[in-house]
Amino acid sequence: MNPLAPLPLWRECLDLSTQALLIVCALMTFLWLVQLLTKNASIVDAGWTFGLSICAVLYAFHGSGAFPRRWLLAIMVTIWGIRLGLHLLFNRIIGHPEEGRYVELRRKWATNVNLKFFAFYQAQALSCVVLATPFLLACVNPVPELNLVEKLAAALWVIATSGVTVADMQLNRFKNESRNRGKVCREGLWAWSRHPNYFFEWLIWLSYGLFALTAPWGFIGMIAPALMLHFILNVTGIPPTEAQALRSRGDEYRRYQDEVSEFIPLPPKVRSV
Repeated sequence: MNPLAPLPLWRECLDLSTQALLIVCALMTFLWLVQLLTKNASIVDAGWTFGLSICAVLYAFHGSGAFPRRWLLAIMVTIWGIRLGLHLLFNRIIGHPEEGRYVELRRKWATNVNLKFFAFYQAQALSCVVLATPFLLACVNPVPELNLVEKLAAALWVIATSGVTVADMQLNRFKNESRNRGKVCREGLWAWSRHPNYFFEWLIWLSYGLFALTAPWGFIGMIAPALMLHFILNVTGIPPTEAQALRSRGDEYRRYQDEVSEFIPLPPKVRSV
């Protein structure tokens, strides 16, 4: 057998994903140690975004696919990861109390909390590698030129990234005004969707899945946007966020739920008197 012959595609994918898992697990272990000192488990959210960027860059460096495709995707994911990670660090984590959903986890777990958070952090590392599947498939795609689907996916990524950036800016501006303390943000995109940030984040993930769709086994990459939609709608996204909002804002948030679309931006209902 020729030792210089390329690895079979499945073997290359397995080797790269194993390397990524080991690196991201190490990152999450470090962040778990940080939260032991700070008592703020929210740092895992920023670590998750950086972990995905690490996966994309690793695959771009070592993948056998065409150079322009590998690095275009790596740049897209890195921009997304750095923007979201820094937003979380400076607006939700550093200098801020632990986010309500992690406070609630501490309350529910009660015993062996640190051990359970360690398992939780490692599960986040595994989720990074699973969700990075479209990055991996795109980076082993040998076709040299970008096709129409990939170009449309990149355009969708630009639109979605712009949308989530605007949503975050609008919410931060609202929160930074003292007169809005304890109130519900209904400004800009937040008047059309209760979670426009989640909506545009999901469109970003859809763009990643579409970008990998025409690669060998590319349909598998669509598992990432499907999982993200499930997480957002049913698990770690909207449900705990709305539960915390109801605890902190009560009836005002219930009116917001009645009048504004949960996820997809739609014209708001006429506000009740």
